Amino acid sequence: MAITETMPLSMPASTLPGLGRTLVMAGKLDLKFAEDIFRKAQAKRSSFIAELTGSGAVSATDLAQTLSLAFAVPIIDLDAINPQLLPHGLLDNKICQDFRLVVLGKRQNRLIVATADPSDQQAAEKIKFSTRQSVDWVVAEYDKLLKLVSSNTLSASETIDNIIGENFEFDDLVTEQVNDSAVAASSEVDDAPVVKFLHKMMLDAFSMRASDLHFEPYEHNYRVRFRIDGELREIASPPIAIKDKLASRIKVISKMDISEKRVPQDGKMKLKIGPDRVIDFRISTLPTLFGEKVVIRILDPSTAKMGIEALGYEPEEKERLMQAISRPYGMILVTGPTGSGKTVSLYTCLNLLNKPGVNIATVEDPSEINLPGVNQVNVNEKAGLTFAAALKSFLRQDPDIIMVGEIRDLETADIAIKAAQTGHLVLSTLHTNDAPSTLTRMRNMGIAPFNIASSVLLISAQRLARRLCPTCKKAIEIPDKALLEAGFKPEDLDGSWKPYHPVGCNACNNGYKGRVGLYQVMPISEDIQRIILRDGSTLEIAEQAKREGVKTMRESGLYKVKQGLTSLEEVLAVTNE
Repeated sequence: MAITETMPLSMPASTLPGLGRTLVMAGKLDLKFAEDIFRKAQAKRSSFIAELTGSGAVSATDLAQTLSLAFAVPIIDLDAINPQLLPHGLLDNKICQDFRLVVLGKRQNRLIVATADPSDQQAAEKIKFSTRQSVDWVVAEYDKLLKLVSSNTLSASETIDNIIGENFEFDDLVTEQVNDSAVAASSEVDDAPVVKFLHKMMLDAFSMRASDLHFEPYEHNYRVRFRIDGELREIASPPIAIKDKLASRIKVISKMDISEKRVPQDGKMKLKIGPDRVIDFRISTLPTLFGEKVVIRILDPSTAKMGIEALGYEPEEKERLMQAISRPYGMILVTGPTGSGKTVSLYTCLNLLNKPGVNIATVEDPSEINLPGVNQVNVNEKAGLTFAAALKSFLRQDPDIIMVGEIRDLETADIAIKAAQTGHLVLSTLHTNDAPSTLTRMRNMGIAPFNIASSVLLISAQRLARRLCPTCKKAIEIPDKALLEAGFKPEDLDGSWKPYHPVGCNACNNGYKGRVGLYQVMPISEDIQRIILRDGSTLEIAEQAKREGVKTMRESGLYKVKQGLTSLEEVLAVTNE
């Protein structure tokens, strides 16, 4: 039992931080349990308080009340605070993010700061050194503090104004060959404006829920764009003089060849978002007419653990998918264009299947999400490690479940199908427009019809549509004729619902906030197998699927319109019928 009711008479010698010792002495934690939590936090490079509240041993509310009494500091409910009225500029935003702090105000030469850990001397010293002012702590609940710190991240426009106003000095930036010493040296130039600019852009992209950052050089200007909810938005136009130095900085920290500017390169980097979260970034460079374009993809591992309910499957679609992944062998295919969320869907399924008694192996180009307990392999064409080579090796590794990032050629498809036919569950992706056309695409690749019919269990085609902001969306009147032309049936127009359209407010992006999945989940029934075996067309497969109750992508989108989750114009834009 982690929580105890007895008060220890003395505090044994321990490597625990001040917070842990306080909780043990207050009788809230068992010493051994507290030390186990501390070791886990160190192993994960996380904070003690994050691991502690995440374990469920102590609630955030109970923790705040205990620390308020132990340190004789006031406690505050951050839900009662209006973020818009909080003071700005009293403390560096990076310190607030790193130590999870919110400045509440200032009294003479003292800052009033909300924290979840008033025993954190390092934070107090950092504030004092940075501001030349002392600190008056106020205790807040950790979960509410995290939320407020995230919402208080500097906006992109403020960041750009602050940084571009500085003088750019590039002398300290590492621009020589990439090796360990170069990477180490690059970490010592955190005050360089280019480094600060890149760091802020990445933090801003994360706080604005962007999926990609684009750094684009042109003849007379330089542009930074973020892809937010599937839409590219121009964020900044920094001086064109920084283009080479910025590309060099990115290549240094992502361990690319800094001297090679003639061919595309790929790499990875990490950014620490506070003390208990690290975000991975995938980097791609492309030589253009006026310099190297750099695209950074944000890879957040937490997206794979959202749960299948968060993806937007309707109950019937979810049931079909759950039945398929519970089968001991066969192939499940997720299809859709680039950026349609296929990887997140696959990893959500893998997360459900990831149990101690199951051996899971994945091969991708490259692995985007790190999932503990899964054996993940990156394709390396130069070394001869192709999808097909990795799959052959997997079959000698006693796997139960295999995930192939993408079926690109006949050899990969052939090995994957044989694996599905010999007692393995195989998950993979294809780039096709809908579920029925996937079967025709496999046939065109040269796969025999009987192999397709005997191995494929289910195909899930998907798109991502922008989700309407719940705060500002507004009901509108659309003529029945327009609704019928969009695909609604006459019985749908019963007056029990109204379509909504985007308005726009401070909490969203032009009326949209987040995205929702549109799915066409098609199990391969016996009737569809017969059509495949006689080499039937996509149209025949689609008609049979419709008879079996499989919704088209457009129908799935229209149902989301009826629910008020997205707008009709958004569904018409992302589906094609």
